Amino acid sequence: MTAPEIRKKFLSFFKERGHAVVPSSPLIPDDPSVLLTTAGMQQFKPYYVGKADPQRDFGSLNATSVQKCFRTSDIEEVGDDTHLTFFEMLGNFSFGGYFKKEAIPWAYDFVVNQLGIDREHLYVTIFAGDADVPEDTESFKIWHETIGIPKDRIRRHGREDNFWGPTGSEGPCGPTTEIYVAANAEGARAGKGVEIWNLVFNEFYGKQDEHKKLVLEKLVVPGIDTGMGLERLAVMLQGAKNVFETDLFRPLMTAIHEAQQGLDDRVVRVLADHLRSSIFLIADGVRPSNKEAGYILRRLLRRILAYTIQYDIHADLFALAVPVVSGQFGDVYPEVRKTNEILAVLTEEKTKFERALALGMKEIERYETISAKDAFSLYETFGVPFELLQELAPAKVKGLKKEDLEEEIKKHQEISRAGAEKKFGGHGLILNTGELKASTPEEVVTVTRLHTATHLVQAALRKVLGTEVHQMGSDITAERARFDFSFPRKLTEEEVKKVEDLVNDAVSRDLPVTVQELPIEEAKKTGALYFFKEKYPERVTVYSMGDFSKEFCGGPHVTNTLKVGKFKITKQESVGAGVRRIRISVE
Repeated sequence: MTAPEIRKKFLSFFKERGHAVVPSSPLIPDDPSVLLTTAGMQQFKPYYVGKADPQRDFGSLNATSVQKCFRTSDIEEVGDDTHLTFFEMLGNFSFGGYFKKEAIPWAYDFVVNQLGIDREHLYVTIFAGDADVPEDTESFKIWHETIGIPKDRIRRHGREDNFWGPTGSEGPCGPTTEIYVAANAEGARAGKGVEIWNLVFNEFYGKQDEHKKLVLEKLVVPGIDTGMGLERLAVMLQGAKNVFETDLFRPLMTAIHEAQQGLDDRVVRVLADHLRSSIFLIADGVRPSNKEAGYILRRLLRRILAYTIQYDIHADLFALAVPVVSGQFGDVYPEVRKTNEILAVLTEEKTKFERALALGMKEIERYETISAKDAFSLYETFGVPFELLQELAPAKVKGLKKEDLEEEIKKHQEISRAGAEKKFGGHGLILNTGELKASTPEEVVTVTRLHTATHLVQAALRKVLGTEVHQMGSDITAERARFDFSFPRKLTEEEVKKVEDLVNDAVSRDLPVTVQELPIEEAKKTGALYFFKEKYPERVTVYSMGDFSKEFCGGPHVTNTLKVGKFKITKQESVGAGVRRIRISVE
């Protein structure tokens, strides 16, 4: 099934069931609490809280859309099998028109009867309930009694997995049910699959109190908010290994490969993603600049232009990509047909980059050696990335590590983030332990899963590499997670796979995460791991994950390992003599 067929089938299905087909909103949202549009429901927030009238605006209490979305958190990870910047989200929404008893059967009907996915390969999750919100027994009954999904394929999870928090600092929120697809019936029974659709039941309005705690108020009119990623669906339905092999990317990937023979596939993936994303941003009115959305666009374009120098690409990638993207997506998103305007913006930025690079070359000549601070200044002022510095002035950056530059960039991002927090109503970090940082309830969920994963990965590393391995530090935000440990060399591919397999096995075993508070000497006798150089109080907290992991820690953690999700080591680096760094992700 092609991507155009999926879009058409989805919209037609819900139009036949009384939904107004609403066009995608721009990537620049009306909502001042977010920089770019990240979800299908953002344009509909006013309708959930009674600030806008859906009957007046589109003639129905129900809507459906295919929404353009943009993710900024994983730009550096683009090029692997999973990370993108621009993506499309299929969604159906209701503002008092219907609720669970209609939404769940419709979702099941679409997945099984319209997409042709074997019902025996499905399993679902529901909200387990907590002190504030009861278990979602209604969804359980619909899945089990109405639709006939066996009890062993209905899994209950807590707020971390099956409760959608408000976007921005406040907004509609509620419990969710998620649909997963496994490779076979056995995988479905074991809960080993890929999430394809998240159905949010907006029963509450959530906002932070003066202590940054999420307070829930019951909505007068409950609503439906669902999201299903087109890219992930296309991979599954087209039998592709990754999104770059689907028809969403194949035309642009092919054009780049044909224009410049011999490029590494990862390089082509980065170029294809960044070109496509940049074209959509420009089509929606974003222009390159040094702040907010314009900075994101400039960052993408500078990376493309730096790659053309670094990999000696002679083709005009901008002139190549614009007609391809316009031809492929113009029927769905007419704004990308403004090819002359889009190409003019791209060409102007290329000219500015070339001028800046010429000035940057003169600036480089002033340095005998280039420090991390110098490198950041060259990047920020002239757009010269680290890889290009290595090409242009290898002797001057001989002692400079990319990690040092990343630390300098991180300092700048923290300053920028503080400014953004001030701009967005003063909502700052609601979690900041030093190594863990999150600014929204949704980010807390992600950070908590990643933090729990660091316990599992330390245990796995010690099992694979030996007990001389000890954690040397970690740094976790919703955008990225890294873990430092003592070890003298790079891990082999086989060792990386063994570590990943051990962690994912521990995750799949659904091990309970238990906590004890003990006197420090008694805690040490339990065999729990701890930082030898750390100064601990007289009483410490020990977290255990079944028989797999035991560590001194202050939290937060998920309640069972299954909530961590699929674990992967995305990158490994050297931090210094005898210390390695891995970057990790969970899905």
